[in-house]
Amino acid sequence: MEIGSLIALLLVGAIAGWLAGIVVKGFGFGLLGNIVVGIIGAFVAGYLLPIVGVSIGSGLVGSIISATIGAVVFLFIVKLVKNR
Repeated sequence: MEIGSLIALLLVGAIAGWLAGIVVKGFGFGLLGNIVVGIIGAFVAGYLLPIVGVSIGSGLVGSIISATIGAVVFLFIVKLVKNR
C-alpha cells in the first residue's frame, strides 16, 4: 500500500467515524477511535450495500458517504448489544 493510499484511508476513516458519531448520539471515540470506526464502517458498507443493490459512486466523497453509512450501522449494532 502506498503512503498516499494509506493517508486517504485514514482520512476517510476519520471523517466517516466522526460523522457516524454525530448521527448515533452518545458515541465519541476521539481521533483514533473514529478512524477505527470509520474503517470498520467501510468494510460493513462494502459488504452490505451491494447486497441491497445500493451504489453510492466512486471517489473520495462516495467513499466517505459509504463508510459513514457502514459506520452508522456498526455503531447502531454496538449500541444495541451494549444496552442488553
